[in-house]
Amino acid sequence: MDPFEAIRSAQATKLLDEDGDEVEFELAPGLPPTDIEGLADEVGVPLPRELRALLERTAGIDGGPLDTIDFTGRSLSFGLETFPSGLPIAGDGFGNFWVLDLTPDDVDTAPVFFGCHDPPVILYQSPDLGDFLHEAFRMLVPPHASAVDDVHEDRLFNVWGDNPGTVEHSAALASDERLSAFAAELDDRFTFVDLRSPPVGMGFSWGRYGPRTDVRRHGYERLFAYAPPEKRPGLLHRLFA
Repeated sequence: MDPFEAIRSAQATKLLDEDGDEVEFELAPGLPPTDIEGLADEVGVPLPRELRALLERTAGIDGGPLDTIDFTGRSLSFGLETFPSGLPIAGDGFGNFWVLDLTPDDVDTAPVFFGCHDPPVILYQSPDLGDFLHEAFRMLVPPHASAVDDVHEDRLFNVWGDNPGTVEHSAALASDERLSAFAAELDDRFTFVDLRSPPVGMGFSWGRYGPRTDVRRHGYERLFAYAPPEKRPGLLHRLFA
């Protein structure tokens, strides 16, 4: 779905929260072309067509299904380095964000991921911005069934608890050319997750081994790996080495 059409559809719908109260939202003005180019310079890659078209009409949504929706990302502070040119576009108000994973190869659209710190996981949310907005507004349409709500409330605990779809180092080495090349760069401490064509809610635990978890990505490929931190020599070893 086109992102602006998803917004127009929501404007034509009576939106209700789960308490039955009506919800209204307003659109921020669009950006001039020079500001859109400036945003592309900030993120370091060309902006996909659907994002450019949306930014021409609106830079964000005030009110609505989520705490913050800002298509420029400038009001959102997302700290994970897992997305080298990631653009946060929405936040839940508790330090968790939905991020457009922009890459040089995403000419028309880019997928949306959910980055959470409690539990510390990254999950695949939507194939594009239009689908993300459509699912977000479904949170305000009875019976309030939404993939955005599902990822935010449930799928993160599934990934944190069960680690679905993980690939051990030896299996990654024997996999397709790109995953094998990625595994060859890393040692057998690492566990791999392939998010090139994932189902909604698939992801990995970026904090599996605490704040010092070693997280890697294969360039702009949606191939990820994580490992416990390398063991440091003990105090006695350092003293007498």
